[in-house]
Amino acid sequence: MTVIHQTIVVRRDVHAKAKADAEAERRRLAARGTLAVNLLSSPGTGKTTLLEATARAWAGRYTMAVLVGDLETDRDAQRLRRLVPTAQLTTGGACHLELPLVRRGLEALGDPPVDFLFIENVGNLVCPASHDLAEHLRVVLVSVTEGDDKPGKYPKMFRTSQAMVVTKLDLLPHVPFSVDAVEADARRIQPALRCLQVAALGGQGIDHWCEYLVTERERRLASQQ
Repeated sequence: MTVIHQTIVVRRDVHAKAKADAEAERRRLAARGTLAVNLLSSPGTGKTTLLEATARAWAGRYTMAVLVGDLETDRDAQRLRRLVPTAQLTTGGACHLELPLVRRGLEALGDPPVDFLFIENVGNLVCPASHDLAEHLRVVLVSVTEGDDKPGKYPKMFRTSQAMVVTKLDLLPHVPFSVDAVEADARRIQPALRCLQVAALGGQGIDHWCEYLVTERERRLASQQ
């Protein structure tokens, strides 16, 4: 008996629909003047504190809303609700956010026409790097308390980001962390990466951070027209 083996190669991107949905949502947000910013980091790096400082710096000048992703509790969302419209995205165990959950969060807020939409992703330097949430700008945070070796250990997160913010700069005298080393490592992976430094509790670097976002909003939204 002759056995014939045939191999069928299917060249199709299994993520094509997700990519198309994200691009459509990105254009929808841009059309009404909203820049979506995806904030990513390890747990405890200071995403919520940075957003609090941003909201205070922009009060009366720019409008913003926040979607907060966490496995459980709405503790971070409670802090931010005192300042800006905020919706909690509870994953119930999933290590990252996905676009359908982001859309539900926007619906819960009434889909507000704000200048900036911040997505505070689940604290994780692995899974979130692979999911497009319709953001125009991806920003990864690294705190001085977690060591300066993160870019090399988690290269995809830094390769897919447009900016890196070194946080908790006021603690630098007390920990073995080199800003030069982490920036060099990150730029080895992503040469075009914009590097910023902040100490959000004291306000250090917040003006530069806010100026960067405003400039990116003007540039990126213009390119989406």
